Amino acid sequence: MKPLTEQQIRTSFVNCSKGEAKRLAVPRDLAERPWDDLDFLGWRDPGAPDRSYLVAEREGRPVGVALRFQPAQRGFLHRSMCSLCLTTHPRGGVSLMTARKAGPAGREGNSVGAYMCTDLACSLYLRGKKVPESGGRFEESLTLEEQIARTLGHLFAFLDKLSA
Repeated sequence: MKPLTEQQIRTSFVNCSKGEAKRLAVPRDLAERPWDDLDFLGWRDPGAPDRSYLVAEREGRPVGVALRFQPAQRGFLHRSMCSLCLTTHPRGGVSLMTARKAGPAGREGNSVGAYMCTDLACSLYLRGKKVPESGGRFEESLTLEEQIARTLGHLFAFLDKLSA
């Protein structure tokens, strides 16, 4: 992924108003992010424990999505799998992330959801740069490039549902 500026990030959001995008918490460490290892930029809002944001590059431009999720409620031994990168995590490592749809449907309260890594570090899990806490990744016969393509395919399918 190409490095993004704060302004590029703020103007990329498709499911919130310009005012909401202006007020959301953008990471302060953009210069230190491992851009070469990222397929999308994802972060949690430090001031709102139920909010996360995701920005992906699509057709040469950034597309941002504001997400909400509920804190983990399941038992300690429960494991869940991210629907994007297929990494398994113990309690709290995967959350149902919901995004308000774009346009009139979103203003009516319609949303779309997907189970994702709560920390949105799918790219780093795929590359082995981050290891899930007592979770894991299944050994796959796909190459890293094929796994990345599959993950982006799942992400783009989620993004497509936001504008449908």
